[in-house]
Amino acid sequence: MPVNVSVIVPVYNPGTYIEECVASLLRQSLPADAYEVIFVDDGSTDDTPALLDALAAEESRVRVIHQENSGWSGKPRNVGIAAARGAYVMFVDNDDHLGDEALERMYGYGVANGADVVVGKMAGRGRSVPVELFRANRPRASVADAPLIDSLTPHKMFRRAFLDEIGLRFPEGRRRLEDHVFVAEAFLRAANVSVIGDYVCYYHIRRADDANAGIQRFEPVGYFNNLREALDVVARYTEPGPVRDGLYRRWLRVEMVERLRGRRFLELPEDYRRTLFEEIRQVVVERFGPGVAAGLPTVHQVIAAFVVAGRLDDVTGFAEWEAGLGLRATPGRIDWREGVLNVDFAAEFTAADVPLVLPGGGGPVSVDGPPAGVADAVALVGADAVERFTAGTVDLLVRERSTGAPYFQPVEVTREIVPVEESGDVRLVLRATAAVDPAAAVGGAPLGAGLWDLYARVRLGGWTKECRIGPGPHQARAATSAAVIAGRVVLPYWTDRHGNLSLDVDKASKRLGLTALTPQDVTVAAGLLRAPLPLHVPGALDVSVRLTSGGRSLDTPGVLSPTADGALLEAALPAAQLAGAVWRTALCPAPGADVPRFLPLPLALRGRAGTVEVVRDSRSGGVGPVARRVRRRLATLLGRTPRRGR
Repeated sequence: MPVNVSVIVPVYNPGTYIEECVASLLRQSLPADAYEVIFVDDGSTDDTPALLDALAAEESRVRVIHQENSGWSGKPRNVGIAAARGAYVMFVDNDDHLGDEALERMYGYGVANGADVVVGKMAGRGRSVPVELFRANRPRASVADAPLIDSLTPHKMFRRAFLDEIGLRFPEGRRRLEDHVFVAEAFLRAANVSVIGDYVCYYHIRRADDANAGIQRFEPVGYFNNLREALDVVARYTEPGPVRDGLYRRWLRVEMVERLRGRRFLELPEDYRRTLFEEIRQVVVERFGPGVAAGLPTVHQVIAAFVVAGRLDDVTGFAEWEAGLGLRATPGRIDWREGVLNVDFAAEFTAADVPLVLPGGGGPVSVDGPPAGVADAVALVGADAVERFTAGTVDLLVRERSTGAPYFQPVEVTREIVPVEESGDVRLVLRATAAVDPAAAVGGAPLGAGLWDLYARVRLGGWTKECRIGPGPHQARAATSAAVIAGRVVLPYWTDRHGNLSLDVDKASKRLGLTALTPQDVTVAAGLLRAPLPLHVPGALDVSVRLTSGGRSLDTPGVLSPTADGALLEAALPAAQLAGAVWRTALCPAPGADVPRFLPLPLALRGRAGTVEVVRDSRSGGVGPVARRVRRRLATLLGRTPRRGR
C-alpha cells in the first residue's frame, strides 16, 4: 500500500547509537500508516540485525533488508529507494535522529510547494551543519538564489517520482562524497527546492567514539578523485559563467581552502599535510578558472594563490597565524522591556587572546597573485577587513543546550573603528543589541523548557566565528530578573564555570530571588494578599496561589501586574477556609499549563478567626549556614566538589 514517506536508513554496526534514531522514527507526528521505515543492514556483524528483525516483527511500519557489506552508504540507500512505497523518500543515518514533527512538516511543506527536494533545518551536536541556509523558511529556492550548495549531505526528503524521472541514484562502492554527487544533481535538476528554517528536522550527531563514517580521516588521492565527480555533475548541468563558478566555489572553499587553515591543518601529521596539499593543488589547477577564487573573500583568495604557486610553507605559516584568531563578545546592559530580553554586547576578533589590531586606512585590496610571504598576506587580509568593515555582520543565536539547535534573533548593529594610540592601527568593534522574545524566539514559537545558551556569530573579512556572550560580572548568578512570558518562567543567568550568558526556562527556583520576600513586604487586607515579587511581566497576568497545610491544598486565583521594579501579586484569600491552620504558599505562573508548575514562596499564612497573619515559612530558607558548613566539610573529607548551580 502506498504511503506518504519512506524513511531509508543504511545500517552498519551502529551499536547503541541506533536507539535514539529508532525512537525518533517511531514517535513521528505523521500518522503511523502514512510512513514506513526501511532499515537496510549492510552486513552488520554486531547485534543490530537481530534487533532490527525483532523491531520489524512488532512494528508494521518497519521493514528490514539484509545484504552483504558494500563498503559505504550508496548501495544501501539505492536498495532502500527500490523498495520504497512512499511518494517521498527521506534519508537518515543510523547514528542521527529526527525532530518529532520532521516527517509531517517536511512532507506537508513539499506537497504545498510542489518541491522535488525538501531540506529540513539541521542542528549539529559535535558536527558542523549549515547555518545561513536556515536563517528563514524558503518555500521556493534554487542554487542561483539560495546557499543550497552549502548543504550536500543526503539528509533530505526527495520526491520519489522525481528521482525515477531523472534516473538519479547514489554512486556505489567503497568511495567518498557519493552524497555530493547525488545531492548536487538533485539541486540542479529540481523544479523547486523547499527549505524549512523554523523547525529542527534533523539532528546530526557526533558519536562519542568518533566512529561516524563522515569524520574519519580520508585518503587524499581517492577523496579528490571522488570530488572531481561532483564537479563533473556541475559542469554537466550548468553553462560556463557566474553560476558555475559560484557552485565550484563551494568545493574550493569548504573541501580545499578550509582544510588548509588554522589548527585544523596544523594538527595533521606533516606527511599527510603534504599529500593533502598536493592533491588539492592538482584539482585547483586543473579544474578552476580565475573566476572561482576571485569570488571568495580575500583571506581565501590568499590561501588559494599560495596553493596554485605550490607554496606549502607559506600555507603552513599563514595557518599558524590564523590559529591564534578568536572572537570575544563582551556583555553590556541586559534587561527586560515589555516582555523582550534586550542584550547589549560588543563583539571583536582577538589574536592570542588580545584584541586584533589591523593596519588603519584600509583601501581597495586585490589579489593578483600570491603575496611575497606570510607577513604580506597578513597585512593584505587585515587591510581588506578594514576596507570591508561596513559589510561585517554580527548575529545573536539562541542555542538549545540539549540538542544544539540554533535560532537567529533580531539584532541592531553599529560599527566602530577604534584607533590604537598613535600607531595608525585600528581595532574593529561591532556593537549589538539583540532582542530575545521568549514567546517567539524559536522560529516564531516559544522557548521550550530547558537551558538555552546565547552565542555571538560574526562574519567579517572572510572569517566566520562564534563564541558565547561573557564573561559576566557574577558567575552562577542571575543576569537580571526572571520573567513570566508565554506561560514560562525565563531566567537570564551567568553560568557557574565561565560566566557566560544563558537562559533557564522553567527549571530554576532558588535563583529566582523569591526567597528575598519577607512578611513585612506583604499586606493582607479585605481578603486580598498583596506581595511585591522580583519578576518581570509585560502586562497583567492571571496566576494562582496554592495554599497547603497537612494533606489539604487550596488554589486561589490571583493577578501579577507590572510595577516599576518588578511585579505585584494580588490574590484572593478564602479566610474562612484558612482558620485554625498554617498554610504554605506557592505561586503558579501558568495555571492553564498541561502540567502546572508551582514556585515556593517564603511565606506562610496563619489563619485565625476572621483574620490571616503572614509569617516566615521556616522551611523555605533552604540549607542553613551550619548545615552548609557540615556539607562542605563532608565533601572535602570524601574528596568531592560541592555541587553548585548550572
